Amino acid sequence: MNMTVTESAEKYLADLLAKQNVEGIAVRMFVTQPGTPYAETCLAYCRPDEVIADDEVLDKELVRFYLERNSLPYLDEAMVDFAEDRMGGQLTIKAPNAKVPKVSPDSPMEEQINYILYSDINPGLASHGGEVKLVELVEEENGHIAILRFGGGCQGCSAVDMTLKDGVERTLVERVQGLAGVRDVTDHSVTDQAYYK
Repeated sequence: MNMTVTESAEKYLADLLAKQNVEGIAVRMFVTQPGTPYAETCLAYCRPDEVIADDEVLDKELVRFYLERNSLPYLDEAMVDFAEDRMGGQLTIKAPNAKVPKVSPDSPMEEQINYILYSDINPGLASHGGEVKLVELVEEENGHIAILRFGGGCQGCSAVDMTLKDGVERTLVERVQGLAGVRDVTDHSVTDQAYYK
């Protein structure tokens, strides 16, 4: 796991911890709803009695970080920085992998599919106010089928069959080994907010 804490951030956090006046106080870092579009990377004070046994310890020169074990893959390549400005300054955390789990061909098929949906497919659908989610993976005679749900502007959109069959299915089948195809669970008869009429 590779995480960067800039010198200015470390100094800022060390000052904050000193003001707490608690012997051995540290910082705990974790990601809520990791691997989803709603992921948030959080820093919290961590008193010695709040340490969780399987937290990973990262000792910097001035500050000790406890990293939640489940959050580790999502904190990879994260950067904690402090930028001074006229108002005093702001601590920023950039965690490029928080929303999208890092995957490899050995990762579970669900993770591989979600990774491609979030990183490649949904950004393109977002311009139509749409998104697609993996509902479940089912095993059939000819291989795995990904059951997808289209939401937002894609629901009830007459172009969705074209979009689904052409783009999404081709991309997923090409990139996920063992995936035979995709199917859509959404009822496309609801056309209230459809983009194409």
